[in-house]
Amino acid sequence: MGQCKSWSKVGIAMLVVLSAGKCQSKMLVHEMQCEYSVQPQGVDVAAPVLSWKLESNVRGDRQSAYRVAAAENIDRLKKRSGVLWDSGKLHSSNSLNIRYSGRTLNSNKTIFWSVQVWDKNGKSTGKPRISSFTTGLMKPSDWHGTWIRHPREPVRSEADYYAERPAPLLRKEFVVKKTVKRAAAFATGLGCYELHLNGKKVGDQQFGTAWTTFSKRVLTSTFDVTSMLKKGVNTVGFVLGNGWYDPLPLRMWGHLNVRESLAVGEPRALLELRIEYTDGTTQNVVTDPSWRAGESPILRNSIYLGELYDGRNELPGWDKASFQDSSWKQAAIASDPIGKLCSQTLPPVRVTHVLLPKRITEIKPGVFIYDMGQNFAGTVTLRVSGPAGTRVVLRYGELLYPDGTLNVKTSCAGQIKNAHGGGGPGAPDTAEQTDTYILRGSGLEVYTPRFTWHGFRYVEVTGYPGKPAPDSIIGNRMNTDVSQQGMEFTCSSDLLNRIHQMTQWTLLSNLFSVQSDCPHRERFGYGGDIAATSEMAMLHFDMSRFYSKAVIDLEDAVRPNGGFTETAPYVGIADSGLGGGSGPMGWGIAHNLLLWQLYQYYGNAELIRTGYPFAKRYVALLERTAKDDILDQDISDHESLVTKPVELTATAYYYLNVRLAEKMANLLHKPEDAAGYHRLAGRIYGSFQQRFRVAGTGKYDSGSQACQAFVLALGLAPEDTRKAAIEVLVEDIHQHGDHLTTGIFGTKYMLNVLSENGYADLAYKIVSQRSFPGWGYMLDKGATTLWEHWEGSDDTFSQNHPMFGSVDEWMTKTVGGISPAPDAIGFDHVLIRPQVVGDLKSASAHYESVHGNIVSEWNVNGAHLEMHVSIPVGCSADVTIPTGWKGQRSNFQVASGSYVFEANKR
Repeated sequence: MGQCKSWSKVGIAMLVVLSAGKCQSKMLVHEMQCEYSVQPQGVDVAAPVLSWKLESNVRGDRQSAYRVAAAENIDRLKKRSGVLWDSGKLHSSNSLNIRYSGRTLNSNKTIFWSVQVWDKNGKSTGKPRISSFTTGLMKPSDWHGTWIRHPREPVRSEADYYAERPAPLLRKEFVVKKTVKRAAAFATGLGCYELHLNGKKVGDQQFGTAWTTFSKRVLTSTFDVTSMLKKGVNTVGFVLGNGWYDPLPLRMWGHLNVRESLAVGEPRALLELRIEYTDGTTQNVVTDPSWRAGESPILRNSIYLGELYDGRNELPGWDKASFQDSSWKQAAIASDPIGKLCSQTLPPVRVTHVLLPKRITEIKPGVFIYDMGQNFAGTVTLRVSGPAGTRVVLRYGELLYPDGTLNVKTSCAGQIKNAHGGGGPGAPDTAEQTDTYILRGSGLEVYTPRFTWHGFRYVEVTGYPGKPAPDSIIGNRMNTDVSQQGMEFTCSSDLLNRIHQMTQWTLLSNLFSVQSDCPHRERFGYGGDIAATSEMAMLHFDMSRFYSKAVIDLEDAVRPNGGFTETAPYVGIADSGLGGGSGPMGWGIAHNLLLWQLYQYYGNAELIRTGYPFAKRYVALLERTAKDDILDQDISDHESLVTKPVELTATAYYYLNVRLAEKMANLLHKPEDAAGYHRLAGRIYGSFQQRFRVAGTGKYDSGSQACQAFVLALGLAPEDTRKAAIEVLVEDIHQHGDHLTTGIFGTKYMLNVLSENGYADLAYKIVSQRSFPGWGYMLDKGATTLWEHWEGSDDTFSQNHPMFGSVDEWMTKTVGGISPAPDAIGFDHVLIRPQVVGDLKSASAHYESVHGNIVSEWNVNGAHLEMHVSIPVGCSADVTIPTGWKGQRSNFQVASGSYVFEANKR
């Protein structure tokens, strides 16, 4: 909403603000959410949380009261008669995570809910705003079907997994005799699936089921299929892929077979199709042995190695009623045990961007290289015409060799390159990403792989009949479709803008239901990458549901000793861990860190309530493992350019875990626990000083950038030592030519520590370096996504790794100037404190918080600074204006509204 504007000039800093004139108050409710989503389907939480955003044209306006009601009938809701719940008017400013407190919600119902609010003057918004959500299947007994699969014989040897083994098709015909009022399909499939109804794919999601610890939980999706049904004979069907439930027994790095750690089995499907007729009767269509099972043209499919598709084997109309399936077999019941069914709350993987090739080169006769101009994760769509049986092979890589040929080495699964049997029986010597399409020979054919994705920039095309056209290959960027309504960032530095874009592409490349380290070689949900980049991600995307799933993944994977794993789901990796399969400190920290950040950014206290017992067990493990309150096991500052301070980082993260547990105990009103953690933190703090502080100095351990950054960022330097500790850090940076030496965690902490302690210009200089090491160096070497290692690589290290993306957090907080205050709950208290650094002339940052849009924009013209700030209803802000720009500040506390500040350099 716009402000009623007039100008006033205040203060010696030449501050000018927009002040609210006399205008009619108008508060509006918008973006009503249930369980962090607008109009979600399939909610299976007994008491879901409801939230809304507010807009007002009056500065400092606030919600003084609200009233929420819910009903299964919209007319009843409007009349507030026969409703499920009516909160009555409650005097509260809270608009986040209001817990439903009405009658028991039934399965498969549309729930309409309304909210009415009153502004700070007690004036109502008038007619309540209405939204809705649909419930899922609330309890196990609501599922009437059974898991089914193709009745084929199981694979008998490891080598056979690499043979042709067509992806199963499952189908069922049923009759609709009446007029349909509403129809909902509750579906899932392991490992991947497509659901089809009357010849069309249901939904636009890719891969179907999100990856979880399948032995603990399997996620289901809900689809409104009312418009897809017709009177008469209907057909529903599944295409099933292997995914993470039936992966290859590939020996990654020559030894790791993920099948030994995951719940595995034959691809399987489950469906509950519920049809409501206008006459009040219902019909259920479910998976059972009456379904028919056939084989698809997908002859092989693997998450890592790609697909083989034979167009000659296509079965036109297999998902329509006219298809004859008499030669198909009867489906078998899938009886291998798996975990409980839960509704999928995180967004699905979708195609979120389409790329056209930037260049096509014929490097030798019949071999074409498509340069997509951007490293990304996803697939390509092939358009081709030619004789039946023609094989078109698509190979993918991140780099080219100097002669223009494709380099696949940085993206080979598990570093299997010329392994000569090292990948296990039947495995290829080089585990590269390849899709093969065999033409059916009938006009234009269009092929897009279904059950795989790749990380790549370049596509090598061989076997193409004739010369491919520019649109013969189109790129499909895919990622978990987290909303990009978050941060918009730009500034006057082209380099920083390019680093920002590079970081965003990297993060999205690694969001495929878990946050991975790379989209090709490993694809595992590493906790360390989350710990390093979670705030960056939350400042730019709506990660509320994605990271909530990550927390549950970590809890499902927790080891018997209480330790969190290096990856979740657990795949058997436990480098430098704490025993029993638990991971290293910097990776295990992800659980407790996310719990607190999800509370700080989104107000999610429920996850803390359910996650606290896991946090408590983990801290107990750390306390048992520590020797004199010091831990010495950790991967530490991964990819550091100097010796890693293993003991220091492990103990620092021990301390952080205990402090987080103390915060959570206080929040949950557990004073005895909180007091115990407070005492333990004090012990660790004292032991840390004894073990790592060089007496009489501000130096800790070796005094490397990582050492100093960890100590300063995590509150491990006594107040009288902080200045000296910062000076040690700054001196080390100068000794390295104002370059960094830090790795995955040190980089994040160091940039923030410098900016918070008067050295933002030095942080800017580090970020702006074009020489090795740094982000500018990557860009000048042709990178479009972040490298795994500062030096880059054409053989080993990934070219698409998010861990150094913490720089984008620094840009948001320091250059853009937006961050949550330490005491923020759901971003209700904002820090606006941009720093005018280096040669920057302007910056603009917009963050869509759970309360609404937060804006921080500034522009320097000579000695004049103009700054625009906007704070949504439900938030307050501490605004710091750089009046002298190099250290001088003016501070203001503001309520919601729009403001303009002006200052002249003194």
